[in-house]
Amino acid sequence: MALSYKARRRWSLVVLVIGLPLYIVACVTVMNWLGRPPILVELLVYIGLGVLWAFPLKMIFRGIGQADPDAPKEDAEPGEEA
Repeated sequence: MALSYKARRRWSLVVLVIGLPLYIVACVTVMNWLGRPPILVELLVYIGLGVLWAFPLKMIFRGIGQADPDAPKEDAEPGEEA
């Protein structure tokens, strides 16, 4: 079942405002449990985890920055008088 444009916008906001900070805290906590690995390994783990969160949520964020495709289109072009 595909989500509507409005639902995807709402879920993307929830993910960015609530989910992403929780994910960051979880990643830092796990890295602290592992001790202090070499700096290059730590950097690679953080980069990997920083990209990893986006893959399962790709469909929610796709097209969010564009205009609503379900919105009614206006007949007049911008700058034209009716």
